[in-house]
Amino acid sequence: MSPRKGGAAETPADAAARADLDRIWAHIVARAPEHDFDPTLARVARVFEILGDPQHAFRSIHLTGTNGKTSTARMAERLVREHGLRTGLFTSPHLSSVTERIQIDGEPISAQRFVDTWNDVFPYIQIVDGELEGSGQSQLSFFEVLTVVAFAAFADAPVDVAVVEVGMGGEWDSTNVINAEVAVVTPIALDHQRWLGNTVGEIASVKAGIIKDGATVVTAEQSEEAAEVLADAAAARHARLLREGDELAVLERTVAVGGQMLTLRTAGAVYQDVYLPLFGEHQAHNALLALAAGEALLTGGRALDGAVVEAAFGDATSPGRLEVVRSSPTVVVDAAHNPAGAEALVAALDEAFAFTRLVGVVGILGDKDAEGLLAVLEPVLAEVVVTQSSSPRSTAPEDLAEIASDVFGEDRVHVADQLSEALQIAVDLAEAGDETGVGTGTGVLVTGSVIMAADARTLLGRG
Repeated sequence: MSPRKGGAAETPADAAARADLDRIWAHIVARAPEHDFDPTLARVARVFEILGDPQHAFRSIHLTGTNGKTSTARMAERLVREHGLRTGLFTSPHLSSVTERIQIDGEPISAQRFVDTWNDVFPYIQIVDGELEGSGQSQLSFFEVLTVVAFAAFADAPVDVAVVEVGMGGEWDSTNVINAEVAVVTPIALDHQRWLGNTVGEIASVKAGIIKDGATVVTAEQSEEAAEVLADAAAARHARLLREGDELAVLERTVAVGGQMLTLRTAGAVYQDVYLPLFGEHQAHNALLALAAGEALLTGGRALDGAVVEAAFGDATSPGRLEVVRSSPTVVVDAAHNPAGAEALVAALDEAFAFTRLVGVVGILGDKDAEGLLAVLEPVLAEVVVTQSSSPRSTAPEDLAEIASDVFGEDRVHVADQLSEALQIAVDLAEAGDETGVGTGTGVLVTGSVIMAADARTLLGRG
């Protein structure tokens, strides 16, 4: 029998469930992928209709934005769970297993639970697939069916509160079938322009679609264009608007061992000396949004117990986000996949790590702003190794090398067809520049996409 995480032997039942999960996953990924879909809610809403609308069986917090959604969602879920409520968490994409996307009480659902839920909902998915094909449309997409599985699992558990991250956008995203009491909008920047629009205002308009009548809207500090769109949408839906920089603020932030100490102001209270074991100023702002969302949902906006907040945030995790996965030399993985995310990453590296020589391993998906992302990284990287992730959407290394050479200069760019090779080259380059010979101050950064971070975690034993 093969070992499982934690060293326990895998039972025959576990192995059978895992084999079933692999079979189901193969079926799901054969559907239209996450980046190729019809921007409409009607298709997935039809499945939920014939399932009896399980998405209305629990309360919810709904998150959209360009960067920071997953970290904010994880902190909000942890805060709600610390209050003794049963929680569901739906995020995307995953790092190692699809079960990570669907969590109950802070843990990914088991392979068996995923299989059981799939078997429950698949007959209804087939009905809608047939209806769609009969009208000349494509069958339900990858993300549509995953949303069905997630919400069905939450209703079956049952959870008290689900914290749900959009797949893309908001207005027509499959997750927008929920009637969330709290809508959270993390910083909005240019991304996914093919589907969301070519300006920040257009993108904000799509993301504002998650705001429901009478809800509370918690928003990060935004550009003037995005802020105006969100304010107008909140007013149109008679929603309460809580804005970072007005009702919400990070009052104080100091670097601490393994993270940072925060003082956060919400509409309900000022929370002092809150330890957050995550690196980077952006994570402090994510924590602020999560805290405000928790207040809105749990108390209607009144103060939460400070000890409960400290316990929840002190236990916060965000795998693949400025995560140290190896030492000597230090290897850090981060899921930054656009220039705005890279800017947050660079700021956090400068603050939390004392790197004197850092070598990058970068792979970027074909629909992303590779030049913009590399330009942000260039000042902090001594050299860069360009490669590709396991995604079929990954830019070919030789094509990425051309872009990188324009940014870094040819002498600082290296090319590897496989991530394993790229990591070895980067480690060698980092160690070659270490004058002390003990790894002090040298490091490797793996970034460019969530899938790059996931692949690196798996290669280095963290998957």
